[in-house]
Amino acid sequence: MRESGFAPLAGIRVIEMSHMIMGPSCGMFLAFLGADVVKIEPPGGDKTRAMTGMGGGFFPTFNRGKRSVALDLETGEGCRALDMLLSKADVFVENFRDESLARMDLSPGQLRERYPELIVASCKGFLHGPYENRTALDEVVQMMTGMAYMTGPTGMPLRIGSSANDIMAGLFGACAVMGALQYRDRDGCGRTVRIGLFENCLLLVAQHMVQFDINGTEAPPMPERAFSWPVYDIFETGDGKPLFLGAVTESQWDRLCEILGLETFRDDPRLQTRPQQIAARDWTIPLIREAIAGHESVPLIKALEEKGLPFAPIARPAEMYDDPHVRRPGGLLTSRLPEGGSFRAPGLPFEIDGAAANPQLADVPEIGADSAEILGELGMQPETIVRATGQRRK
Repeated sequence: MRESGFAPLAGIRVIEMSHMIMGPSCGMFLAFLGADVVKIEPPGGDKTRAMTGMGGGFFPTFNRGKRSVALDLETGEGCRALDMLLSKADVFVENFRDESLARMDLSPGQLRERYPELIVASCKGFLHGPYENRTALDEVVQMMTGMAYMTGPTGMPLRIGSSANDIMAGLFGACAVMGALQYRDRDGCGRTVRIGLFENCLLLVAQHMVQFDINGTEAPPMPERAFSWPVYDIFETGDGKPLFLGAVTESQWDRLCEILGLETFRDDPRLQTRPQQIAARDWTIPLIREAIAGHESVPLIKALEEKGLPFAPIARPAEMYDDPHVRRPGGLLTSRLPEGGSFRAPGLPFEIDGAAANPQLADVPEIGADSAEILGELGMQPETIVRATGQRRK
Protein backbone atom coordinates (compact mmCIF):
# COMPACT_ATOMS: atom_id res chain seq x y z
CA MET A 1 0.00 0.00 0.00
CA ARG A 2 1.35 3.42 -0.90
CA GLU A 3 1.54 6.26 1.64
CA SER A 4 -0.81 9.17 1.10
CA GLY A 5 1.44 12.08 2.07
CA PHE A 6 -1.67 13.39 3.86
CA ALA A 7 -0.55 16.54 5.72
CA PRO A 8 -3.46 18.98 5.99
CA LEU A 9 -1.76 20.88 8.84
CA ALA A 10 1.49 21.51 6.96
CA GLY A 11 2.67 25.05 7.74
CA ILE A 12 1.05 25.08 11.20
CA ARG A 13 3.49 25.53 14.11
CA VAL A 14 2.46 23.95 17.41
CA ILE A 15 4.30 24.63 20.68
CA GLU A 16 3.61 21.77 23.06
CA MET A 17 4.51 22.00 26.75
CA SER A 18 3.06 18.89 28.33
CA HIS A 19 3.92 15.51 29.82
CA MET A 20 2.50 12.02 30.42
CA ILE A 21 -0.16 11.10 27.79
CA MET A 22 -3.12 13.45 27.31
CA GLY A 23 -1.19 16.54 26.16
CA PRO A 24 1.50 14.61 24.26
CA SER A 25 -1.10 12.55 22.41
CA CYS A 26 -2.82 15.77 21.31
CA GLY A 27 0.51 17.01 19.98
CA MET A 28 1.25 13.68 18.31
CA PHE A 29 -2.05 13.65 16.42
CA LEU A 30 -1.37 17.18 15.17
CA ALA A 31 2.16 16.16 14.14
CA PHE A 32 0.85 13.11 12.30
CA LEU A 33 -1.45 15.44 10.36
CA GLY A 34 1.50 17.50 9.19
CA ALA A 35 1.92 20.21 11.84
CA ASP A 36 5.42 21.21 12.99
CA VAL A 37 5.13 20.27 16.67
CA VAL A 38 7.89 21.68 18.88
CA LYS A 39 8.00 20.01 22.28
CA ILE A 40 9.27 22.26 25.08
CA GLU A 41 11.18 20.32 27.73
CA PRO A 42 13.14 21.35 30.83
CA PRO A 43 16.93 21.01 30.53
CA GLY A 44 16.79 17.52 32.04
CA GLY A 45 14.01 16.46 29.73
CA ASP A 46 10.34 15.56 30.19
CA LYS A 47 10.19 13.33 33.29
CA THR A 48 8.00 10.92 31.34
CA ARG A 49 11.15 9.92 29.45
CA ALA A 50 12.46 8.18 32.59
CA MET A 51 9.35 6.14 33.37
CA THR A 52 9.73 2.36 33.58
CA GLY A 53 7.41 -0.63 33.81
CA MET A 54 4.01 -0.05 32.22
CA GLY A 55 4.98 3.61 31.78
CA GLY A 56 8.01 2.74 29.69
CA GLY A 57 6.08 3.07 26.45
CA PHE A 58 4.48 6.44 27.25
CA PHE A 59 7.13 8.83 25.99
CA PRO A 60 8.21 7.06 22.80
CA THR A 61 4.65 6.27 21.76
CA PHE A 62 3.13 9.72 22.16
CA ASN A 63 6.07 11.93 21.22
CA ARG A 64 6.72 10.59 17.74
CA GLY A 65 7.09 13.06 14.93
CA LYS A 66 8.00 16.06 17.11
CA ARG A 67 11.04 18.30 17.48
CA SER A 68 12.47 19.10 20.92
CA VAL A 69 13.59 22.41 22.37
CA ALA A 70 14.98 22.49 25.91
CA LEU A 71 14.23 25.67 27.87
CA ASP A 72 15.15 26.67 31.39
CA LEU A 73 12.10 28.73 32.31
CA GLU A 74 13.76 29.82 35.56
CA THR A 75 16.03 32.08 33.52
CA GLY A 76 15.12 35.28 31.77
CA GLU A 77 16.61 33.99 28.53
CA GLY A 78 14.47 30.84 28.71
CA CYS A 79 11.28 32.84 29.27
CA ARG A 80 12.14 35.22 26.44
CA ALA A 81 12.80 32.26 24.15
CA LEU A 82 9.39 30.81 24.95
CA ASP A 83 7.82 34.23 24.31
CA MET A 84 9.51 34.38 20.91
CA LEU A 85 8.37 30.86 20.06
CA LEU A 86 4.77 31.60 21.00
CA SER A 87 4.77 34.85 19.03
CA LYS A 88 5.43 32.81 15.87
CA ALA A 89 3.19 29.87 16.74
CA ASP A 90 -0.33 28.96 15.70
CA VAL A 91 -1.16 26.63 18.60
CA PHE A 92 0.00 26.16 22.19
CA VAL A 93 -0.78 22.78 23.81
CA GLU A 94 -0.33 22.53 27.59
CA ASN A 95 -1.48 20.35 30.47
CA PHE A 96 -0.35 22.21 33.59
CA ARG A 97 -2.48 23.27 36.54
CA ASP A 98 -4.19 26.62 36.05
CA GLU A 99 -2.40 28.25 38.98
CA SER A 100 0.99 27.04 37.75
CA LEU A 101 0.40 28.65 34.37
CA ALA A 102 -0.74 31.88 35.96
CA ARG A 103 2.47 32.08 38.03
CA MET A 104 4.44 31.77 34.78
CA ASP A 105 2.28 34.41 33.06
CA LEU A 106 1.05 31.67 30.73
CA SER A 107 -2.63 31.47 31.62
CA PRO A 108 -4.94 31.27 28.58
CA GLY A 109 -6.13 34.83 29.21
CA GLN A 110 -2.59 36.19 29.43
CA LEU A 111 -1.54 34.29 26.33
CA ARG A 112 -4.51 35.45 24.28
CA GLU A 113 -3.85 39.05 25.30
CA ARG A 114 -0.24 38.84 24.12
CA TYR A 115 -0.92 36.68 21.06
CA PRO A 116 -4.45 37.38 19.78
CA GLU A 117 -4.21 34.84 16.95
CA LEU A 118 -2.86 32.00 19.11
CA ILE A 119 -5.01 28.95 19.73
CA VAL A 120 -4.47 27.74 23.30
CA ALA A 121 -5.34 24.08 23.87
CA SER A 122 -5.43 23.30 27.60
CA CYS A 123 -5.58 19.58 28.44
CA LYS A 124 -7.12 19.43 31.92
CA GLY A 125 -8.69 16.96 34.30
CA PHE A 126 -12.04 18.76 34.27
CA LEU A 127 -13.83 21.49 32.38
CA HIS A 128 -14.87 24.59 34.33
CA GLY A 129 -17.16 23.76 37.22
CA PRO A 130 -17.06 22.49 40.81
CA TYR A 131 -14.21 20.05 40.08
CA GLU A 132 -12.06 22.25 37.85
CA ASN A 133 -9.16 22.48 40.34
CA ARG A 134 -9.05 18.80 41.25
CA THR A 135 -6.14 16.61 40.25
CA ALA A 136 -7.20 13.95 37.77
CA LEU A 137 -5.66 10.81 36.31
CA ASP A 138 -7.09 8.31 33.85
CA GLU A 139 -7.90 5.93 36.69
CA VAL A 140 -9.46 8.72 38.78
CA VAL A 141 -12.02 9.66 36.14
CA GLN A 142 -12.76 6.01 35.34
CA MET A 143 -13.70 5.50 38.98
CA MET A 144 -15.70 8.75 39.12
CA THR A 145 -17.81 8.27 36.00
CA GLY A 146 -18.82 4.64 36.37
CA MET A 147 -16.43 3.33 33.71
CA ALA A 148 -14.56 1.20 36.27
CA TYR A 149 -17.88 0.03 37.75
CA MET A 150 -19.01 -1.15 34.33
CA THR A 151 -15.72 -2.92 33.55
CA GLY A 152 -15.24 -5.12 36.63
CA PRO A 153 -17.71 -7.42 38.39
CA THR A 154 -19.89 -6.05 41.17
CA GLY A 155 -17.77 -4.85 44.08
CA MET A 156 -14.57 -5.01 42.02
CA PRO A 157 -14.33 -1.84 39.91
CA LEU A 158 -11.61 -2.22 37.31
CA ARG A 159 -9.92 0.30 35.04
CA ILE A 160 -9.79 -0.65 31.39
CA GLY A 161 -6.49 -2.04 30.17
CA SER A 162 -5.04 0.99 28.38
CA SER A 163 -4.82 4.76 28.80
CA ALA A 164 -7.83 5.07 26.55
CA ASN A 165 -9.21 8.19 28.24
CA ASP A 166 -5.95 10.10 28.00
CA ILE A 167 -5.52 9.14 24.35
CA MET A 168 -9.10 9.90 23.37
CA ALA A 169 -9.03 13.22 25.24
CA GLY A 170 -5.88 14.11 23.31
CA LEU A 171 -7.74 13.23 20.12
CA PHE A 172 -10.61 15.55 21.11
CA GLY A 173 -8.01 18.23 21.76
CA ALA A 174 -6.60 17.82 18.26
CA CYS A 175 -10.14 17.87 16.84
CA ALA A 176 -10.94 21.09 18.71
CA VAL A 177 -7.68 22.68 17.56
CA MET A 178 -8.49 21.93 13.93
CA GLY A 179 -11.93 23.46 14.38
CA ALA A 180 -10.38 26.56 15.97
CA LEU A 181 -7.95 26.85 13.07
CA GLN A 182 -10.90 26.82 10.66
CA TYR A 183 -12.55 29.62 12.62
CA ARG A 184 -9.33 31.63 12.63
CA ASP A 185 -9.18 31.40 8.86
CA ARG A 186 -12.53 33.22 8.82
CA ASP A 187 -12.14 35.88 11.50
CA GLY A 188 -8.41 36.04 12.24
CA CYS A 189 -8.94 35.37 15.96
CA GLY A 190 -7.41 32.70 18.16
CA ARG A 191 -9.47 30.61 20.54
CA THR A 192 -9.06 29.16 24.03
CA VAL A 193 -9.81 25.43 24.02
CA ARG A 194 -10.14 23.41 27.23
CA ILE A 195 -10.36 19.62 27.06
CA GLY A 196 -11.61 17.65 30.09
CA LEU A 197 -10.42 14.13 30.89
CA PHE A 198 -13.47 13.60 33.13
CA GLU A 199 -15.87 14.80 30.45
CA ASN A 200 -14.21 12.53 27.93
CA CYS A 201 -14.80 9.51 30.16
CA LEU A 202 -18.35 10.67 30.79
CA LEU A 203 -19.00 10.53 27.05
CA LEU A 204 -17.68 6.97 26.98
CA VAL A 205 -20.30 5.83 29.52
CA ALA A 206 -23.09 7.94 28.02
CA GLN A 207 -24.92 4.92 26.58
CA HIS A 208 -25.40 3.52 30.09
CA MET A 209 -26.51 6.91 31.43
CA VAL A 210 -29.06 7.26 28.64
CA GLN A 211 -30.43 3.76 29.21
CA PHE A 212 -31.19 4.76 32.80
CA ASP A 213 -32.59 8.16 31.80
CA ILE A 214 -34.99 6.62 29.29
CA ASN A 215 -36.30 3.55 31.09
CA GLY A 216 -35.10 3.92 34.70
CA THR A 217 -33.04 0.72 34.78
CA GLU A 218 -29.32 0.66 35.48
CA ALA A 219 -27.04 -1.42 33.29
CA PRO A 220 -25.18 -4.07 35.32
CA PRO A 221 -21.39 -4.34 35.02
CA MET A 222 -20.30 -5.87 31.73
CA PRO A 223 -19.28 -9.24 33.28
CA GLU A 224 -22.86 -9.60 34.56
CA ARG A 225 -24.76 -8.03 31.69
CA ALA A 226 -28.01 -9.44 30.41
CA PHE A 227 -27.21 -10.82 26.99
CA SER A 228 -28.86 -9.24 23.96
CA TRP A 229 -27.47 -11.90 21.62
CA PRO A 230 -27.85 -15.69 21.32
CA VAL A 231 -24.06 -16.20 21.25
CA TYR A 232 -21.57 -13.60 22.50
CA ASP A 233 -19.04 -15.56 24.49
CA ILE A 234 -15.49 -16.83 24.87
CA PHE A 235 -14.90 -20.51 24.10
CA GLU A 236 -11.92 -22.85 23.89
CA THR A 237 -11.05 -24.84 20.80
CA GLY A 238 -9.86 -28.43 20.74
CA ASP A 239 -6.21 -27.33 20.69
CA GLY A 240 -6.68 -25.09 23.72
CA LYS A 241 -6.98 -21.71 21.93
CA PRO A 242 -9.40 -19.19 23.48
CA LEU A 243 -11.79 -17.69 20.94
CA PHE A 244 -14.48 -15.02 21.17
CA LEU A 245 -17.46 -15.84 18.99
CA GLY A 246 -20.71 -14.04 18.30
CA ALA A 247 -23.95 -14.87 16.52
CA VAL A 248 -26.21 -11.84 16.78
CA THR A 249 -28.72 -12.37 13.94
CA GLU A 250 -30.90 -15.27 12.83
CA SER A 251 -28.77 -15.80 9.73
CA GLN A 252 -25.56 -15.86 11.79
CA TRP A 253 -27.19 -18.39 14.12
CA ASP A 254 -28.00 -20.63 11.15
CA ARG A 255 -24.46 -20.38 9.78
CA LEU A 256 -22.91 -21.14 13.17
CA CYS A 257 -25.13 -24.20 13.59
CA GLU A 258 -24.01 -25.40 10.17
CA ILE A 259 -20.31 -24.96 10.97
CA LEU A 260 -20.58 -26.72 14.32
CA GLY A 261 -22.79 -29.54 13.14
CA LEU A 262 -25.71 -28.38 15.30
CA GLU A 263 -28.37 -28.64 12.61
CA THR A 264 -30.85 -29.82 15.22
CA PHE A 265 -30.79 -26.31 16.69
CA ARG A 266 -32.08 -24.89 13.41
CA ASP A 267 -35.10 -27.22 13.44
CA ASP A 268 -35.82 -26.97 17.19
CA PRO A 269 -39.18 -25.15 17.68
CA ARG A 270 -37.75 -23.58 20.84
CA LEU A 271 -35.03 -21.77 18.85
CA GLN A 272 -36.80 -20.16 15.91
CA THR A 273 -36.49 -16.49 16.91
CA ARG A 274 -33.70 -14.45 18.43
CA PRO A 275 -35.62 -13.89 21.72
CA GLN A 276 -36.11 -17.65 21.98
CA GLN A 277 -32.42 -18.26 21.29
CA ILE A 278 -31.43 -15.73 23.96
CA ALA A 279 -33.84 -17.24 26.49
CA ALA A 280 -32.35 -20.69 25.83
CA ARG A 281 -28.72 -19.69 26.45
CA ASP A 282 -28.54 -21.69 29.69
CA TRP A 283 -28.69 -24.96 27.72
CA THR A 284 -27.53 -23.98 24.22
CA ILE A 285 -24.21 -22.38 25.24
CA PRO A 286 -22.88 -25.53 26.98
CA LEU A 287 -23.66 -27.54 23.84
CA ILE A 288 -22.01 -24.92 21.63
CA ARG A 289 -19.02 -24.93 23.96
CA GLU A 290 -18.78 -28.72 23.63
CA ALA A 291 -19.03 -28.53 19.84
CA ILE A 292 -16.30 -25.87 19.58
CA ALA A 293 -14.03 -28.00 21.80
CA GLY A 294 -14.23 -30.65 19.06
CA HIS A 295 -12.68 -28.33 16.44
CA GLU A 296 -9.06 -27.29 15.94
CA SER A 297 -8.56 -23.52 15.92
CA VAL A 298 -7.11 -23.01 12.40
CA PRO A 299 -9.83 -24.76 10.35
CA LEU A 300 -12.55 -23.37 12.63
CA ILE A 301 -11.32 -19.79 12.20
CA LYS A 302 -11.17 -20.34 8.42
CA ALA A 303 -14.78 -21.54 8.38
CA LEU A 304 -15.99 -18.68 10.60
CA GLU A 305 -14.28 -16.12 8.36
CA GLU A 306 -15.69 -17.66 5.18
CA LYS A 307 -19.20 -17.61 6.63
CA GLY A 308 -18.91 -13.98 7.81
CA LEU A 309 -19.33 -14.62 11.52
CA PRO A 310 -17.86 -12.22 14.11
CA PHE A 311 -14.99 -13.90 15.91
CA ALA A 312 -11.63 -13.07 17.47
CA PRO A 313 -8.74 -15.07 18.83
CA ILE A 314 -7.89 -13.77 22.32
CA ALA A 315 -4.52 -12.06 21.83
CA ARG A 316 -2.01 -10.18 23.97
CA PRO A 317 -0.69 -6.79 22.81
CA ALA A 318 2.79 -8.25 22.20
CA GLU A 319 1.28 -10.74 19.76
CA MET A 320 0.09 -7.95 17.50
CA TYR A 321 3.54 -7.75 15.93
CA ASP A 322 2.89 -11.18 14.40
CA ASP A 323 -0.65 -10.43 13.22
CA PRO A 324 -0.77 -10.46 9.40
CA HIS A 325 -3.19 -7.54 9.22
CA VAL A 326 -1.06 -5.41 11.53
CA ARG A 327 1.99 -6.32 9.45
CA ARG A 328 0.39 -5.22 6.17
CA PRO A 329 2.11 -2.31 4.36
CA GLY A 330 1.38 0.86 6.32
CA GLY A 331 0.10 -0.99 9.39
CA LEU A 332 3.07 -0.11 11.60
CA LEU A 333 5.43 2.85 11.69
CA THR A 334 9.08 2.36 12.56
CA SER A 335 10.45 5.10 14.79
CA ARG A 336 14.05 5.73 15.80
CA LEU A 337 14.89 6.27 19.46
CA PRO A 338 17.32 9.05 20.44
CA GLU A 339 19.50 6.64 22.39
CA GLY A 340 19.72 4.31 19.39
CA GLY A 341 17.56 1.47 18.15
CA SER A 342 13.99 1.65 16.94
CA PHE A 343 10.49 0.42 17.68
CA ARG A 344 7.28 -0.23 15.78
CA ALA A 345 3.91 1.28 16.66
CA PRO A 346 0.59 1.95 14.92
CA GLY A 347 0.03 5.15 12.99
CA LEU A 348 -3.26 6.91 12.30
CA PRO A 349 -6.19 4.48 12.01
CA PHE A 350 -7.54 5.69 8.69
CA GLU A 351 -6.73 5.76 4.98
CA ILE A 352 -6.97 8.60 2.49
CA ASP A 353 -7.92 7.58 -1.06
CA GLY A 354 -6.90 4.03 -0.22
CA ALA A 355 -3.49 5.02 1.12
CA ALA A 356 -2.16 4.86 4.67
CA ALA A 357 -2.29 8.30 6.29
CA ASN A 358 1.15 7.92 7.83
CA PRO A 359 3.42 10.87 8.66
CA GLN A 360 6.74 11.34 6.94
CA LEU A 361 8.46 11.87 10.32
CA ALA A 362 7.75 9.58 13.25
CA ASP A 363 11.02 9.52 15.17
CA VAL A 364 11.36 10.36 18.88
CA PRO A 365 13.49 13.48 19.50
CA GLU A 366 16.48 13.68 21.79
CA ILE A 367 16.19 16.22 24.62
CA GLY A 368 16.76 19.64 23.08
CA ALA A 369 17.94 18.18 19.78
CA ASP A 370 16.39 21.03 17.82
CA SER A 371 17.05 23.89 20.25
CA ALA A 372 19.90 25.50 18.31
CA GLU A 373 18.13 25.28 14.96
CA ILE A 374 14.71 26.49 16.06
CA LEU A 375 15.93 29.24 18.41
CA GLY A 376 18.56 30.31 15.89
CA GLU A 377 15.80 30.81 13.33
CA LEU A 378 14.29 33.32 15.76
CA GLY A 379 17.51 35.34 15.74
CA MET A 380 18.91 34.21 19.08
CA GLN A 381 22.70 34.15 19.35
CA PRO A 382 24.53 30.91 20.25
CA GLU A 383 25.58 32.02 23.74
CA THR A 384 22.06 33.22 24.51
CA ILE A 385 20.70 29.86 23.34
CA VAL A 386 23.06 28.09 25.74
CA ARG A 387 21.76 30.16 28.66
CA ALA A 388 18.10 29.80 27.57
CA THR A 389 18.29 26.03 27.27
CA GLY A 390 20.38 25.34 30.34
CA GLN A 391 22.31 22.87 28.22
CA ARG A 392 25.85 22.91 26.93
CA ARG A 393 26.17 23.64 23.26
CA LYS A 394 26.73 20.46 21.22
